[in-house]
Parts: sequence; structure tokens; C-alpha cells
Amino acid sequence: MDLSTAFGLIIGLGLIVLAILGKQGDISSFLDPSSIAIVLGGTFAATLVNYPIKNVLKIIKLTGQVFRKSNLSHQRVISELVDKAEKSRKTGIMSLENDLGNIDDKFLRSGLELAINERDSSRLRNYLELELSNIDRRHNLGQEIFLYMGAYAPAFGLLGTVLGLIIMMSGFGGTGDSGMGAVDFDVAKKFEELLGGMGLALITTFYGVLFSNLLFLPMAGKLKRKSEEELMMKDIMVEGIIGIHAKDHPIILREKLMTFVPQRERLEEE
Repeated sequence: MDLSTAFGLIIGLGLIVLAILGKQGDISSFLDPSSIAIVLGGTFAATLVNYPIKNVLKIIKLTGQVFRKSNLSHQRVISELVDKAEKSRKTGIMSLENDLGNIDDKFLRSGLELAINERDSSRLRNYLELELSNIDRRHNLGQEIFLYMGAYAPAFGLLGTVLGLIIMMSGFGGTGDSGMGAVDFDVAKKFEELLGGMGLALITTFYGVLFSNLLFLPMAGKLKRKSEEELMMKDIMVEGIIGIHAKDHPIILREKLMTFVPQRERLEEE
């Protein structure tokens, strides 16, 4: 599990609870199922209007990726590519065909398979870069869904507030008996009901802002970070596959691939 995501949500919700309690507020007054239903239901409905249902159903899978810790390791991939380069130079690139079944990464496996069967290095690179472009496009779709949900949530929060205010204002009228005392009492009671209902209506806006800025938009950002890390790993694989195809010396190939690795990780390896 990605602890930073979990800690971020816990800290954000904790600060909101502390702020409410610090102002002698009542937590139960902020719990309104109808407001949550308007915000989440409206956001989901708008997302269905914007995207095909098959894309919207991927939200659950994308949410799992946000909370799942990335196990990408630059050093492990580089070492694997260098080992394949050494074997290729000694016994020929065709010998790598027996190792394909032991490679877990689908992109690396298919890339090496193509390198075994493709003689033209330019066509090999074009294929690998096209595959990278398609992966990037799929990643962008997931990020885009959460970005739009982050835009829809505050709008439906405001919509729920406006609906609540309209309903309350329509019921705010004079129905008192004849006599000044009765009218004054009725107006005071109506104002009390109005102010209490206005606070309840504003909770919908609260949920819209909360879901947008603590959930949907940060999740889109987390998916973007994970996508960038994965694509950089795929770039390492592309250069490694091209180097193996070109019969680069393993030492030279390692030095070239290490340029993708952050300086701090290089120092740790040394």
C-alpha cells in the first residue's frame, strides 16, 4: 500500500475534524447523507455523460492503483538488460528467445521478442516508441477522468446548496395570526428555521470542495506521477532493447542506461 496516499487522506480529514472541534462545532451536523448523495451521485452522472461507461467503470481499478505502492526498480531493470546484452554477445540474440517466458514485464518481453525477429533497428525503435505512445494515451485517460470529477464535484456542491436555499426561501412566509405579538413571534421562528436550514444547505458545498481537493484532484496527480515513473522505466527498456539489438558492449550499455537513474540512486549504488 502507498502509505503517503493513506497518510495524506488521514491528515487532511484530521485537520478538518480538529478545526470543527476547535470552534466548538458538532461533527454530527456535518454528516448529511443527502448532501453526499448529491455531490457523488451528480459527479458520477456527469462523468457518465462525458465518457463511455466502459471507461467510467475503470474508476475502481484506477483508485486501486492510487493506493498501491509502486515496485519499480531502475537497478533491477538495468541489471536484467545488461545480463541479456552479455548473453546476446556471447551466444547470439536468438538465444534470448528461451528467456522470454521468464520475463515478467509484458513490454520488455514483447520488445525483446521483436528485437529477435526484426533486423531493421529503425523499425524496431518506431514500434517501441509507438507502444510507449499508446501507453501514455491510456494513462492520460485515467488522469483526465479524475480531473473532470474534481471539476464536477464543487459544481454539484454549489447546485445542492442553491436547491436547499430555494426550498427554504419558498417556505419562508408570513402565516401568523392577527396581532403584532403573534407576527413578531412567527418571524423570529421563521428566521431561526432559515438560518438552521442555510447551514445544512451549505454542507453540500463543503462536500463538493472536500471531495474535489482532497480526493479527486490529488488522485489525478498521483496517477500522473506514477505514469511518469512507469514511462521513464519503459524508456530505459527501449534503450536497453535497442542496445541489445545493436550488440552494444554491456559496460557501455550499463553506463548509458544509468543516465536515466537519479543521481542519488547512483551514489547509493556506488
